[in-house]
Amino acid sequence: MRRSLLLACPILTVTLTVVLTGCATYRPQPIAPMQIAQRFEERTLASAELRAYLARQLGHDIDPWPLPRWNRGMLTLAADYYSPVLDIARAQWGTAKAGIDVAGAMPNPVLQLPFQYTTPNPGPGAPWVVGPGLDIPIETAHKRGYRIDQASHLSEAARLAIGNEAWKVRAQVRDALLSLYAARQHTALLARKAGAQQQIVAMVTKRRSVGENSGPDVDAAVLAATQAQADLAAARSAAQDARAQLATAIGVPVTALDDIQFDDEAFVTAPPAPPAADAQREAVFHRLDLLASLAEYAAAESALQLEVAKQYPDIHFGPGYTYDTGTHKIAFGLAGITLPVFDQNQGGITQAEAKRKEAAARTAALQDTIFNDLDHALTHYQASRDAVQLSVTRLATARKQLDSQAASFTTGTSDRLTFTQARADYEASEIAHLDAVVGAQQAAGALEDAMQRPLAPESANPTVTQQEISR
Repeated sequence: MRRSLLLACPILTVTLTVVLTGCATYRPQPIAPMQIAQRFEERTLASAELRAYLARQLGHDIDPWPLPRWNRGMLTLAADYYSPVLDIARAQWGTAKAGIDVAGAMPNPVLQLPFQYTTPNPGPGAPWVVGPGLDIPIETAHKRGYRIDQASHLSEAARLAIGNEAWKVRAQVRDALLSLYAARQHTALLARKAGAQQQIVAMVTKRRSVGENSGPDVDAAVLAATQAQADLAAARSAAQDARAQLATAIGVPVTALDDIQFDDEAFVTAPPAPPAADAQREAVFHRLDLLASLAEYAAAESALQLEVAKQYPDIHFGPGYTYDTGTHKIAFGLAGITLPVFDQNQGGITQAEAKRKEAAARTAALQDTIFNDLDHALTHYQASRDAVQLSVTRLATARKQLDSQAASFTTGTSDRLTFTQARADYEASEIAHLDAVVGAQQAAGALEDAMQRPLAPESANPTVTQQEISR
């Protein structure tokens, strides 16, 4: 009995040592809200870390630094660096990748330590039954491979989700920058219009004092001037809102945009729309949410294969040693095989088939939505470009009228009030033209979102899928 215990103890000791050697340890990482807030307030577009990130993405050093002007592409890269939304997406991808390791893990053997006392003792030795044994599970029917396939497809879907979120962030930066451009242009035009309206009020008021104008004329001029001032105040407020939206999209405090110069050249012209067939092909091959949906469908297929494979039982191999009242026994038998007599995993297979059907329906519905959005975006963009052309014609006509009034005022055939009113009318035409240009840029953005591809190459802005993961 003593020798059997001496034999069992080293085996148990070695087994426990092997088990405990590879154990991970817990390391706490508490979250301090005040530190998070402080780090956010310290974010800036002039940091050395951001410069290094931009240099890695663009493949060359950034000089001069800080940048004297920020265009849409560089602001998008800054958003890729700071955006908390992308941090979440990257963390979710990390979780999905860890799922591959979980799926590929081999099932652990089970150590068994039977211990019995026998009375009366039937054997010549001590009345004990003792000895270590192992239950080693062996998976069959490629179950582990199907689990790995499912986890790999889910990991790919999570990776593509990073690119999809990156495109959304890019769109938010684009829309906020466009809003800021529109608000600033409106502010400049409305300031000139409000100034002209104030001059008109002063002139009609003076004329009324000498009996050349009636009260309604003055009231109409005052109303127009008041409306111009209200529009100017609204434009200035819209500029502040747009700055806040841009800061949120990038992931920096609003103060980080103080004294930042923006490059508005991207909003001056609208590129031509691609042919419908090319746009549809771009959407099918480049929409990252559609590719992620296809990856999720592939994961559902692997899940179904796994459920089908579960019909085949796993094998449990049970080697061991036992001291049985004076007898030494070495076992090499099977610990057990599950017999699929009452249930051949039909419930799990049915559920997996339903989930695969659900994934297929989601993918088809998403593709239909993409095609409908794409058709609407193409039509709207073409109409908005036509509207810009019409506004250009109207603006040219208004310019001719203003030049004519200026010439008449210079020659003395027209008075100052008429000329000033013509200036105010021309500013209104410029505002209408600006609205048409902004509308075309908004339609261009909607078309880009439908394809998830830029209509024109942007400087300093690599494709989303090239930058979406690294940080």
